[in-house]
Amino acid sequence: MADERIRNEIEGPVAILTVARPDKLNAFDIDMLKALSAACDTVEADAGIRVVILTGEGKAFSAGGDIKAWGAMSPNEFGHQWVRFGHRVFERLATLRMPVIAAINGHTLGGGLELAAAVDIRIAETQVKIGLPETSLGMVPGWSGTQRLVKRFGAQTVRRMVLGGEMFTADEAHALGLVDAVVATGTVLDAAKDYANRIAKRGPAALEICKLMIASANGEDNGTAVEALGSILAAKTGDMKEGVAAFAGKRPAEFKGEW
Repeated sequence: MADERIRNEIEGPVAILTVARPDKLNAFDIDMLKALSAACDTVEADAGIRVVILTGEGKAFSAGGDIKAWGAMSPNEFGHQWVRFGHRVFERLATLRMPVIAAINGHTLGGGLELAAAVDIRIAETQVKIGLPETSLGMVPGWSGTQRLVKRFGAQTVRRMVLGGEMFTADEAHALGLVDAVVATGTVLDAAKDYANRIAKRGPAALEICKLMIASANGEDNGTAVEALGSILAAKTGDMKEGVAAFAGKRPAEFKGEW
């Protein structure tokens, strides 16, 4: 049975993923991480979806990880079952083939900011507060807060949040590049839909290629972009068609260097 705390709604070419645990400020437990990963697989497989919007229900975008979900874990369980698994799920979101927009409707803290950082475009409502409070609990950011965030937003901004415990308003976050736009309270989902529809009018293949190339330029993809683009190119060549045909016909391939 699907976890209803991660909702997936389709509006034309746009998929809207909603983290729906408002009583816990949309804090994640293991089952929610699994559901988010499954939702990523679902939208990835739907050729009609060109853009994804990620948002939260209620007063928060996400408060990150639910302390009750990991607080009693052993160090080994915490490192492997919680941190490494969550890292893989967020990487799954970050590497979706289509652009992803975060509609940041409320406070975005800890793992919630790491979640928002995994997407391509971030739009925040004016009342939002953003930060990485992990060190106040004696722990460190574990879902790429010191890795992806540094690559995308710069080391000094991350230092201020992690070492100094600074919380930024939406306008401050905008000035620092943590978010791309700030809108009035209650309007972020409409703003995200407008942006998504703008994206959806552009060439989906070109968008996917550009997303891969940007990730590669930013040092985020570990070679995925090069291999994905190379594989797509090879799949379009006459040589690959000949190779497959030769294998099926149990004969030697006769390559002609055809692109």
